[in-house]
Amino acid sequence: MTSPISGTQFVLKAGGYEAVVASVGASLRSFTFGGRDLVVPFREDELRPFYSGAILAPWPNRVVGGRYTFNGSPQQLPITEVARGHALHGLVVWADFEEIESSDTSVRMTASITAQDGYPHQLNIYADYQLDAAGLRVTVRAENNGTSATPVGLGSHPYLVGGPGLVDDWTVEIPANEVLLVDELLVPTGLSHVSGSVFDFREERLIGDTFVDHAYTSLIASSDGLRRVRLLGPDRSGVEMTWGAELDWLQIHTADRPDMTSRTGLAVEPMTCAPDAFNSGTNLLTLDPGASTSASWTIAACRADLN
Repeated sequence: MTSPISGTQFVLKAGGYEAVVASVGASLRSFTFGGRDLVVPFREDELRPFYSGAILAPWPNRVVGGRYTFNGSPQQLPITEVARGHALHGLVVWADFEEIESSDTSVRMTASITAQDGYPHQLNIYADYQLDAAGLRVTVRAENNGTSATPVGLGSHPYLVGGPGLVDDWTVEIPANEVLLVDELLVPTGLSHVSGSVFDFREERLIGDTFVDHAYTSLIASSDGLRRVRLLGPDRSGVEMTWGAELDWLQIHTADRPDMTSRTGLAVEPMTCAPDAFNSGTNLLTLDPGASTSASWTIAACRADLN
């Protein structure tokens, strides 16, 4: 008996939504509302492209050079972003998560991180997907089941779809005051206020041909206490992503690539820590044995004239 290359498929349906979660990377393989794509989908028999929809742990983004020191011990992670020479997006993006329980509207799954070269720690990672008429809520939890303290960051990697066309045709609102500048290898060089720059999307505006592959912080909460990114197509319908204060960083990427998939979705990646946090320590969590931490976000359809 064979299984799809993306793993076991879990189809969730509720309130006009349909989500398909694939077990490899606990990835959101597709998500629609009324048949309209809210994320860039990929096929169940396709090798997941560009980390699309994957859960990121025990770090999101990158560790520069794959090198860091924790509790006085130097570590070297495998280089998974070969072109730039970094360790990218954690250790569970290709793990085949195991189902704990599932229903027509939810699935809970888990994967273990074993102690290894570069990350001599043990973690259990849990991913919960729950779908209802308000959208898809995702919760990720990391639990230290080892005997030593361990560094942890969490995140996700959906490519949101605002509507027909490309990223260029959509408007976006990014409620953030600061952006982390980077060099040509995406190594952080320092924070800058977004005011007056191409990175300023505090007021909704057309993305156009703007290129972004940067992390934002100093995020601005809405009146409900949530951070919110809203992406809209020309017809003013689209998608929004919301999350809480535990995710204080946000990577945005306009998905520029030299192929047919270029700029077909906007990567909106809430993160609990900064890029290269294993070195900078910025918002990096340390879990003692037996301790856990979690982060949650929701993706939902929206219309600008109804919200």
